[in-house]
Amino acid sequence: MVKICYNIIRSDKVDYTVTKKKIKMTTQEYEAMFEEDDAPGWDAIEGALGKIYDPASERHYPSQLHASLGGDDYLDGVSIFDSVEGVPHRHLVSFGMSELYYDPQSSQDEFSGWGFEFSMRIVPFADDPDSKSGDDTVVPYEPFWAISLMQNLAKYVYNSKKWFKAYHFIPTNSPLRLNTDTKLVGVAFAPDPVLGGTDTPNGRVEFLQMVGITQRELDWLRKDPTTQRVEKLINMMRKDNPLLITDLQREKEYV
Repeated sequence: MVKICYNIIRSDKVDYTVTKKKIKMTTQEYEAMFEEDDAPGWDAIEGALGKIYDPASERHYPSQLHASLGGDDYLDGVSIFDSVEGVPHRHLVSFGMSELYYDPQSSQDEFSGWGFEFSMRIVPFADDPDSKSGDDTVVPYEPFWAISLMQNLAKYVYNSKKWFKAYHFIPTNSPLRLNTDTKLVGVAFAPDPVLGGTDTPNGRVEFLQMVGITQRELDWLRKDPTTQRVEKLINMMRKDNPLLITDLQREKEYV
Protein backbone atom coordinates (compact mmCIF):
# COMPACT_ATOMS: atom_id res chain seq x y z
CA MET A 1 0.00 0.00 0.00
CA VAL A 2 1.28 3.46 -0.89
CA LYS A 3 1.91 5.61 2.17
CA ILE A 4 1.17 9.31 2.07
CA CYS A 5 3.40 11.99 3.50
CA TYR A 6 0.93 13.67 5.85
CA ASN A 7 2.56 17.11 5.91
CA ILE A 8 0.32 18.01 3.02
CA ILE A 9 1.40 20.99 0.95
CA ARG A 10 -1.78 22.93 0.37
CA SER A 11 -2.31 25.92 -1.84
CA ASP A 12 -3.51 29.05 -0.07
CA LYS A 13 -5.44 29.13 3.17
CA VAL A 14 -8.63 27.10 3.12
CA ASP A 15 -11.72 27.47 5.30
CA TYR A 16 -12.69 23.95 6.29
CA THR A 17 -16.14 24.92 7.54
CA VAL A 18 -18.74 23.07 5.50
CA THR A 19 -20.87 25.51 3.59
CA LYS A 20 -24.58 24.89 3.99
CA LYS A 21 -26.97 26.19 1.38
CA LYS A 22 -30.57 25.30 0.70
CA ILE A 23 -31.26 23.85 -2.71
CA LYS A 24 -34.57 23.15 -4.40
CA MET A 25 -35.44 19.84 -2.71
CA THR A 26 -36.73 20.06 0.86
CA THR A 27 -36.16 17.27 3.37
CA GLN A 28 -39.84 16.38 3.07
CA GLU A 29 -39.57 16.10 -0.72
CA TYR A 30 -36.39 14.03 -0.32
CA GLU A 31 -38.08 11.64 2.09
CA ALA A 32 -41.05 11.29 -0.26
CA MET A 33 -38.80 10.58 -3.26
CA PHE A 34 -36.33 8.12 -1.71
CA GLU A 35 -36.42 5.17 0.63
CA GLU A 36 -33.88 4.39 3.35
CA ASP A 37 -32.20 1.66 1.31
CA ASP A 38 -31.72 3.95 -1.71
CA ALA A 39 -28.33 5.35 -2.70
CA PRO A 40 -29.17 8.59 -4.54
CA GLY A 41 -25.62 9.93 -4.41
CA TRP A 42 -24.19 6.71 -5.84
CA ASP A 43 -26.86 6.65 -8.55
CA ALA A 44 -26.05 10.25 -9.54
CA ILE A 45 -22.34 9.41 -9.96
CA GLU A 46 -23.26 6.36 -12.01
CA GLY A 47 -25.50 8.61 -14.10
CA ALA A 48 -22.62 11.01 -14.79
CA LEU A 49 -20.36 8.10 -15.77
CA GLY A 50 -23.11 6.60 -17.93
CA LYS A 51 -23.03 9.68 -20.16
CA ILE A 52 -19.44 8.82 -21.09
CA TYR A 53 -19.07 5.05 -20.77
CA ASP A 54 -21.15 1.95 -21.40
CA PRO A 55 -22.23 0.85 -17.90
CA ALA A 56 -21.52 -2.75 -18.91
CA SER A 57 -17.83 -1.88 -19.26
CA GLU A 58 -17.50 -0.77 -15.64
CA ARG A 59 -15.21 -2.79 -13.37
CA HIS A 60 -16.05 -1.95 -9.79
CA TYR A 61 -13.73 -2.87 -6.92
CA PRO A 62 -15.47 -2.55 -3.53
CA SER A 63 -13.54 -1.84 -0.37
CA GLN A 64 -12.22 -4.90 1.47
CA LEU A 65 -13.36 -3.69 4.89
CA HIS A 66 -14.71 -0.18 5.38
CA ALA A 67 -13.43 1.95 8.25
CA SER A 68 -16.95 2.12 9.68
CA LEU A 69 -16.66 -1.63 10.24
CA GLY A 70 -13.17 -1.45 11.72
CA GLY A 71 -11.19 -1.70 8.49
CA ASP A 72 -8.70 0.60 6.79
CA ASP A 73 -10.74 1.55 3.71
CA TYR A 74 -12.50 4.91 3.72
CA LEU A 75 -13.85 4.64 0.18
CA ASP A 76 -16.77 2.34 -0.57
CA GLY A 77 -15.07 1.37 -3.82
CA VAL A 78 -13.44 2.45 -7.05
CA SER A 79 -14.68 1.92 -10.60
CA ILE A 80 -12.37 1.54 -13.60
CA PHE A 81 -13.21 2.13 -17.25
CA ASP A 82 -11.11 1.64 -20.37
CA SER A 83 -10.75 4.73 -22.54
CA VAL A 84 -9.25 5.12 -26.00
CA GLU A 85 -9.46 8.91 -25.92
CA GLY A 86 -5.98 10.34 -26.41
CA VAL A 87 -3.50 7.72 -25.25
CA PRO A 88 -5.37 4.49 -24.37
CA HIS A 89 -5.73 4.52 -20.60
CA ARG A 90 -7.71 3.46 -17.54
CA HIS A 91 -10.06 5.96 -15.95
CA LEU A 92 -10.59 5.43 -12.21
CA VAL A 93 -13.38 7.09 -10.23
CA SER A 94 -13.90 6.76 -6.47
CA PHE A 95 -17.11 6.27 -4.52
CA GLY A 96 -17.10 7.44 -0.93
CA MET A 97 -15.79 10.99 -0.60
CA SER A 98 -19.32 12.25 -1.19
CA GLU A 99 -22.53 11.19 0.55
CA LEU A 100 -23.65 8.14 -1.42
CA TYR A 101 -26.64 6.95 0.58
CA TYR A 102 -30.01 8.06 1.88
CA ASP A 103 -29.56 11.19 3.99
CA PRO A 104 -32.42 13.72 3.99
CA GLN A 105 -30.28 16.35 5.74
CA SER A 106 -27.83 16.27 2.82
CA SER A 107 -30.56 17.73 0.62
CA GLN A 108 -29.92 21.00 2.45
CA ASP A 109 -26.15 20.97 1.92
CA GLU A 110 -24.43 22.79 -0.91
CA PHE A 111 -21.87 20.00 -1.25
CA SER A 112 -22.28 16.27 -0.88
CA GLY A 113 -20.03 14.88 1.85
CA TRP A 114 -16.55 16.30 1.25
CA GLY A 115 -17.77 17.77 -2.02
CA PHE A 116 -15.72 15.66 -4.40
CA GLU A 117 -14.73 12.24 -5.67
CA PHE A 118 -11.27 11.27 -6.87
CA SER A 119 -10.58 10.43 -10.49
CA MET A 120 -7.35 9.40 -12.21
CA ARG A 121 -6.34 8.46 -15.74
CA ILE A 122 -3.47 6.00 -16.04
CA VAL A 123 -1.53 4.48 -18.93
CA PRO A 124 -1.46 0.67 -18.46
CA PHE A 125 1.78 -0.42 -16.81
CA ALA A 126 3.34 -3.78 -17.72
CA ASP A 127 4.09 -4.77 -14.11
CA ASP A 128 0.48 -4.36 -12.98
CA PRO A 129 -1.44 -7.63 -12.47
CA ASP A 130 -4.26 -9.00 -14.56
CA SER A 131 -7.86 -8.90 -13.41
CA LYS A 132 -11.21 -10.08 -14.74
CA SER A 133 -14.22 -8.18 -15.98
CA GLY A 134 -17.80 -9.09 -15.15
CA ASP A 135 -17.96 -11.59 -18.00
CA ASP A 136 -14.68 -13.23 -16.87
CA THR A 137 -12.70 -11.62 -19.68
CA VAL A 138 -9.07 -11.18 -18.61
CA VAL A 139 -8.14 -7.52 -18.17
CA PRO A 140 -4.37 -6.99 -18.29
CA TYR A 141 -2.47 -4.43 -16.25
CA GLU A 142 -5.10 -3.34 -13.73
CA PRO A 143 -3.76 -0.42 -11.61
CA PHE A 144 -4.62 -1.64 -8.12
CA TRP A 145 -1.81 0.56 -6.77
CA ALA A 146 -3.88 3.60 -7.76
CA ILE A 147 -6.85 2.29 -5.79
CA SER A 148 -4.56 2.01 -2.75
CA LEU A 149 -3.37 5.57 -3.35
CA MET A 150 -6.96 6.82 -3.44
CA GLN A 151 -7.76 4.92 -0.26
CA ASN A 152 -4.80 6.52 1.52
CA LEU A 153 -5.78 10.00 0.40
CA ALA A 154 -9.34 9.31 1.56
CA LYS A 155 -8.00 8.22 4.95
CA TYR A 156 -6.04 11.47 5.21
CA VAL A 157 -9.14 13.55 4.51
CA TYR A 158 -11.40 11.69 6.93
CA ASN A 159 -8.81 11.75 9.73
CA SER A 160 -7.55 15.31 9.28
CA LYS A 161 -10.94 16.84 8.35
CA LYS A 162 -9.12 18.75 5.60
CA TRP A 163 -10.11 18.14 2.03
CA PHE A 164 -8.69 18.68 -1.42
CA LYS A 165 -9.71 21.20 -4.03
CA ALA A 166 -8.64 21.84 -7.60
CA TYR A 167 -4.98 22.91 -7.84
CA HIS A 168 -3.90 21.57 -4.47
CA PHE A 169 -0.97 19.16 -4.42
CA ILE A 170 0.55 16.60 -2.09
CA PRO A 171 3.86 14.68 -2.04
CA THR A 172 4.09 10.97 -1.33
CA ASN A 173 6.99 9.49 0.61
CA SER A 174 7.63 6.97 -2.15
CA PRO A 175 7.08 6.56 -5.89
CA LEU A 176 3.38 6.64 -6.81
CA ARG A 177 3.65 2.90 -7.38
CA LEU A 178 5.81 1.24 -4.75
CA ASN A 179 9.00 -0.54 -5.83
CA THR A 180 8.77 1.06 -9.25
CA ASP A 181 11.37 2.98 -11.23
CA THR A 182 9.32 6.11 -11.91
CA LYS A 183 9.95 9.83 -11.59
CA LEU A 184 6.45 10.42 -10.23
CA VAL A 185 6.50 11.13 -6.49
CA GLY A 186 3.53 13.41 -5.89
CA VAL A 187 0.00 14.28 -6.94
CA ALA A 188 -1.58 17.49 -8.16
CA PHE A 189 -5.36 17.86 -8.34
CA ALA A 190 -7.26 19.33 -11.27
CA PRO A 191 -10.89 19.29 -12.43
CA ASP A 192 -11.56 16.12 -14.39
CA PRO A 193 -11.55 17.45 -17.97
CA VAL A 194 -14.51 15.29 -19.01
CA LEU A 195 -16.56 14.58 -15.89
CA GLY A 196 -16.27 18.04 -14.34
CA GLY A 197 -18.90 17.89 -11.61
CA THR A 198 -22.49 16.85 -11.05
CA ASP A 199 -25.42 17.88 -8.89
CA THR A 200 -26.89 15.08 -6.78
CA PRO A 201 -29.86 14.93 -4.40
CA ASN A 202 -27.23 15.02 -1.63
CA GLY A 203 -25.44 18.12 -2.94
CA ARG A 204 -22.79 19.03 -5.49
CA VAL A 205 -19.92 16.64 -6.32
CA GLU A 206 -16.79 17.73 -8.18
CA PHE A 207 -14.55 15.10 -9.79
CA LEU A 208 -10.96 15.91 -8.81
CA GLN A 209 -8.45 14.27 -11.11
CA MET A 210 -5.18 13.13 -9.58
CA VAL A 211 -2.17 13.89 -11.78
CA GLY A 212 1.24 12.36 -11.11
CA ILE A 213 4.10 14.88 -10.74
CA THR A 214 7.88 14.50 -10.55
CA GLN A 215 10.29 15.56 -7.82
CA ARG A 216 11.44 18.50 -9.91
CA GLU A 217 7.86 19.64 -10.45
CA LEU A 218 7.11 19.13 -6.76
CA ASP A 219 10.12 21.24 -5.77
CA TRP A 220 9.01 23.96 -8.19
CA LEU A 221 5.55 24.04 -6.59
CA ARG A 222 7.03 24.20 -3.09
CA LYS A 223 8.80 27.45 -3.96
CA ASP A 224 5.41 29.15 -4.25
CA PRO A 225 2.68 26.79 -2.96
CA THR A 226 -0.36 28.57 -4.36
CA THR A 227 -3.27 27.38 -6.45
CA GLN A 228 -2.14 29.77 -9.18
CA ARG A 229 1.23 28.08 -9.48
CA VAL A 230 -0.32 24.59 -9.52
CA GLU A 231 -2.76 25.69 -12.20
CA LYS A 232 0.17 27.05 -14.23
CA LEU A 233 1.86 23.64 -14.09
CA ILE A 234 -1.37 21.84 -15.01
CA ASN A 235 -1.90 24.21 -17.95
CA MET A 236 1.60 23.40 -19.21
CA MET A 237 0.72 19.70 -19.02
CA ARG A 238 -2.59 20.24 -20.82
CA LYS A 239 -0.82 21.51 -23.95
CA ASP A 240 0.30 18.03 -24.98
CA ASN A 241 -1.77 15.97 -22.53
CA PRO A 242 -5.26 17.53 -22.45
CA LEU A 243 -6.76 14.62 -20.51
CA LEU A 244 -3.97 14.82 -17.90
CA ILE A 245 -3.19 11.12 -18.19
CA THR A 246 -0.62 9.84 -15.71
CA ASP A 247 2.14 7.68 -17.19
CA LEU A 248 4.49 6.03 -14.71
CA GLN A 249 7.14 5.96 -17.45
CA ARG A 250 6.96 9.67 -18.14
CA GLU A 251 10.42 11.20 -18.64
CA LYS A 252 9.39 14.68 -19.72
CA GLU A 253 9.27 17.30 -16.99
CA TYR A 254 7.30 20.52 -17.37
CA VAL A 255 9.53 22.87 -15.35
